[in-house]
Order: sequence, then structure tokens, then C-alpha cells
Amino acid sequence: MKNLHFLTKSLTFASRNSGRASKSSIPLSVFSHGEWDQPHRTQRGQDSQFPIPILALEPFPPRLASGAFLLHSRGNTRVEEACEMYTRAANMFKIAKNWSAAGNAFCQAAKLHMQLQSKHDSATSFVDAGNAYKKADPQEAINCLNAAIDIYTDMGRFTIAAKHHITIAEIYEAELVDIEKAIAHYEQAADYYKGEESNSSANKCLLKVAAYAAQLEQYQKAIEIYEQVGTNTMDNPLLKYSAKEYFFKAALCHFIVDELNAKLALEKYEEMFPAFTDSRECKLLKKLLEAHEEQNSEAYTEAVKEFDSISRLDQWLTTMLLRIKKTIQGEGDGDLK
Repeated sequence: MKNLHFLTKSLTFASRNSGRASKSSIPLSVFSHGEWDQPHRTQRGQDSQFPIPILALEPFPPRLASGAFLLHSRGNTRVEEACEMYTRAANMFKIAKNWSAAGNAFCQAAKLHMQLQSKHDSATSFVDAGNAYKKADPQEAINCLNAAIDIYTDMGRFTIAAKHHITIAEIYEAELVDIEKAIAHYEQAADYYKGEESNSSANKCLLKVAAYAAQLEQYQKAIEIYEQVGTNTMDNPLLKYSAKEYFFKAALCHFIVDELNAKLALEKYEEMFPAFTDSRECKLLKKLLEAHEEQNSEAYTEAVKEFDSISRLDQWLTTMLLRIKKTIQGEGDGDLK
């Protein structure tokens, strides 16, 4: 405990000194860089001002060595103490908003937990590391979350694994802008949720996949998902109201590919789900099909504006409707105004 107190005091001192860390206050083997013979160049308020803790591989200087802290000693007690110290260090770095250092410390704690065969604690630490890295290094956050997913799937905790696949997909969406990889993780999450009979959660993931697939012009994939989710929800008293939205989006994807496909799909959806016939979405589709058949861009635009005046179009619907309008002869790069 004396060593833990020493580490806590040292890290507190480092976090309160914006420009440097004292060579005499922090043991060489507690931190990754350990190059205290060279000037430790830092800038006030930046992440680089804090050395990053990693598993100690170097012996302490004789004046600092103590049996309780040496990781080379036998017995799990010392490893458990090291786990606790890395976690304490990580939380201190979080307070100092040094996210990379916090993530690194949590990673080291996770590896030590695995050494102790504590899978749950290891996965938790990897998730903590991922959450810290999200604020500084998105790719490293993904690596940590993938490590946690591997542990959770090995333990049979597929619902938790699915949740972290969604987090990774969101990082690819917002930070790394890699939609293909985001789709892959949403699909994996949906598979895990289905296996656990969490159909509502699975559908949410599949709808994200469908939306992105359509944006990437993978229309058949989007159609299959929208039809699948629409079919699954149309008989559910609580969800059937949403079915018309999914059939509407599927029909739009058909429309972009071929007008005849859209007509046949519309007939099928009305037969499958009679309530769809009286919906505003179905009425809009019929007006759009008529305008497209007549190659009347003005009628097409007017139908869209009328619908938008009551139900505001989102970005996805606007994009799909524009793609359809461009297939009207002479429209080129028209808009919906």
C-alpha cells in the first residue's frame, strides 16, 4: 500500500505540473518512455505532458525497490496490486483529460486481468480504454473494443458484444468516415441480437445497414432489409405503424432501379399490408409513378412539396427522391424545389 500511495502522490504531482514531471518523484519503471536522462519536452495543457504508464519491465532503483511492487515476484497478489495501480493511474489521467494516457493505462490493467484469468474484469478495462481513446485516437479505441468483444463472445455474452459492435460502427460513421466498415459492424451486431432473440435491437441495426446500403447504391440489399423489417413489424400492434415507412423506402429503392419494379412492388405491399393503401406514403408513390410515366417533372416536384409540407423529408428521403427525379428526361441535376 505504501507503493500505491507513492504512485498516487507521484501522478497527482505530475497532473498538477503543467510543464514537466519531476525525475525524482516518479519511478523509472512505472512509465513507458522512461527516458529521464533526456529532457522531457512537454507543452502546457497537452496530452504529451504526462508519461504513459505501462507494465513495468525494468527494476526499480535500489532506493525505490520494494517486494510489494515488483511484478517479477511470484504470486497473484502483486499482479492484483499492479492492476489496481494502473486503474488508479488511468482515472487520474481521465481527470487531467489526458485521454491517450488513460487509455494506455486501462489497456495495461486489462492485460494483467487476463494474466489473472479474470475475463470479465479484462473486458471491462478494455471497454474503459476504448472509451478513453475515443476522445484522442479513434482507431486505437476500435482496437480496444474489438479486444473486449473477443472476450465477451468467448464468454457467451453476445448482447454486450453487439452493443460494442454498434459503438465501433458509430466511430466509423462519425470519426473515420468508413461507411463500409460501419455497415459490417452493424450487421454483426444484428446477427448477435437475433441469436439472443432481441429482434427489436436487431431491426434497428438492420435499418442502419439498409439506409447506408441505399446511399451506396446497393439497392437490392436495402430492399431486402426494408421488406424483411416491414414484414416483421406489420403484424405487431405496437410496431405496425412503422411498417408503412419501411415499405415506402423499399419502393423508392425499387423506383430508382426501374419504374416497373416500383409498380409491382407497390402492388405487393398493398396486398401484404392493406393499411398501406390509405397511407400518405402510398399516395405519394402513386403520384410520383404517374408523373414519372408522363415525364412531368413539375408534377413530380409538386407531389413532393405537398408531402413535405405535412411530413418533413429527412436527408435520406430527399436524396432518394432526387435520384428518381434525375431519371425524368431533361432533368439533369434538378432539385425538389
